[in-house]
Amino acid sequence: FHSIDPAPASRPANIRRSPNTGAFHCSRATPGGCMKVAVLVDAAFFIRRYNAVVPDGKRHPGDVVADALHAIACQHLGYDNGARTLRITAELYRVFVYDCPPFEGKLHHPISKQLIDFSKTPAALFRHAFHRRLKQKRKVALRLGHLSEVRHWTLKADVMQDLLKGKRDLASLTETDLLLDIKQKGVDMRVGVDVASLAYKKQVDRIVLLAGDADFVPAAKL
Repeated sequence: FHSIDPAPASRPANIRRSPNTGAFHCSRATPGGCMKVAVLVDAAFFIRRYNAVVPDGKRHPGDVVADALHAIACQHLGYDNGARTLRITAELYRVFVYDCPPFEGKLHHPISKQLIDFSKTPAALFRHAFHRRLKQKRKVALRLGHLSEVRHWTLKADVMQDLLKGKRDLASLTETDLLLDIKQKGVDMRVGVDVASLAYKKQVDRIVLLAGDADFVPAAKL
């Protein structure tokens, strides 16, 4: 988690940590005053962490995960100095969620040779439900990038390890051992643009960024 303080450099930052999530916050509002808070969430990172820490998280539908994202984002409002009660009156400016639409093309699987319609896969249906629920929420802005045109099949990490260790051979590979790898494009750029805009226009007093990518560090130093 990264937190950014858009206050002028001449004003010392007051750094606080949320007792629930451990995320750090920097604010320029005075104690007891009202501050506007923007929460920026990298959806791909959030979903990975959700699946890792929430029991049976991988089985939860997209709308449930969207509700959890919104609830966790709102938990970052107004915590002061590690206290377990709200000491600062905080107003949510907006929750910005960054993601890409799912791949909906058709490709032949390299092992089974069967044609797969990716628009009907669980991953695509999950993403549509996830985005649909976010769009229904007040003060939530969904920022969508796009998927790279470069697509290739890749082995799952555990399968690759088994092959390297000689526990399996190529003849044993099945359809479920491969994943379609498609990179997101334009997501990091949108995060950086929004951070810069919110900071330099002084639209908010606090920015909370939920992400796990070191590429966001330069933006955090604005």
